[in-house]
Amino acid sequence: MLKNIFIYSVVGLTLVLVGCSEETTKTPSKRPLQPIDVAEVLIKPVQNWHTYTTRVESPEEVALMPRVSGVINNIAFKEGDEVKEGDLLIQLDNRPFQAIVTSLEAQVLSAKAALEQAKSEAQRAIRLSERKAISTEEVELRKSTLSQRKAQVLALQAQLDAAMLDLEFTAIRSPINGVISNANITKGNNVIAGQSVLTSIVSNKKMYAYFDIDERTWNQSFSNITADSKQQVVMQKVGQNTFSYEGHINFIDNQINASTGTLRLRAVFENADNQLRGGSFARIKLAANAVTEQIIIPSKAIGTDLKNRFVLTVGDNNILQYKLVELGERYGKLRAVTSGLTKGDIIAVNGPARVGPGMPIQPNSVEIDSRGVAFTLSKDQAENLLAKH
Repeated sequence: MLKNIFIYSVVGLTLVLVGCSEETTKTPSKRPLQPIDVAEVLIKPVQNWHTYTTRVESPEEVALMPRVSGVINNIAFKEGDEVKEGDLLIQLDNRPFQAIVTSLEAQVLSAKAALEQAKSEAQRAIRLSERKAISTEEVELRKSTLSQRKAQVLALQAQLDAAMLDLEFTAIRSPINGVISNANITKGNNVIAGQSVLTSIVSNKKMYAYFDIDERTWNQSFSNITADSKQQVVMQKVGQNTFSYEGHINFIDNQINASTGTLRLRAVFENADNQLRGGSFARIKLAANAVTEQIIIPSKAIGTDLKNRFVLTVGDNNILQYKLVELGERYGKLRAVTSGLTKGDIIAVNGPARVGPGMPIQPNSVEIDSRGVAFTLSKDQAENLLAKH
């Protein structure tokens, strides 16, 4: 009897499980759609940017050397400070030079006295010759003596002027405005004129940056500009994430370098905050003059499929579609698209990271952030260039 009860229990439990299974099959659960950030593509006026490497240079740089030899009496500057043109930097011992000046001043006075005497004798000889009281030879002799005294005064005066210049040169002054380096030779040391490098000075109010553009790029994008055009450029120093320094081209070389096929240009940057230093490595971006309206999307929205670049767009019924695209310039974290997308397209902002083509999604509308991104030189310039094109 117990055996029959066990059999009936097993059969009943089986029927219950089968019934539950059939009920579950009849009412399947519905999976929630994947929420995905989507945004409408941007349309922006843009310019193509060309990037070049360079080193920052000072427009004026002086290796300061003495113009006279002597012993350093005093270092009058503080190393690393800004100096102005005419500031006293180094004082040499001027006593030997002062002694020479004093001696020559005395010789000039003596020569002038001799000159006055020669003038008087020459004038007296002329008066005597009129009365036939002196020979013609004596008159000519006194005139010759007068000429010699004049020449002697001029020669001594020239020596005195040179000695006074040497005395002035014992006070070594800054020839330019700029920042001074450290003193290479200190107090008490002897320096040699035109040989001893005392220190160096570089101007700091503006900085130059030279770079070379290949001939093809120049002819395609920049052949119509001149130094007077003041074509705008931006610069980025090593370690920086943005091109925060604005400048313009102020020099274009007069010929293409035949050996390299490049043209040398120079950009100038104001350096009011003294953040630019000569010798710094930097990158320069130069925008082509042509301005066009292009579609802009985030770089992270772009996927790679073997050799192709693609974007996922939102189609009917919120189903993602695969769109091949061709890319243009990069603008920060954004990218221009030259073909494959049209105005009004809605894209998956984060690309194919979590989704793929053919997937239905739950769209979450956002806006593409383009704040602080430079698409053109400036707003006014972009409007002007667009008007011309």
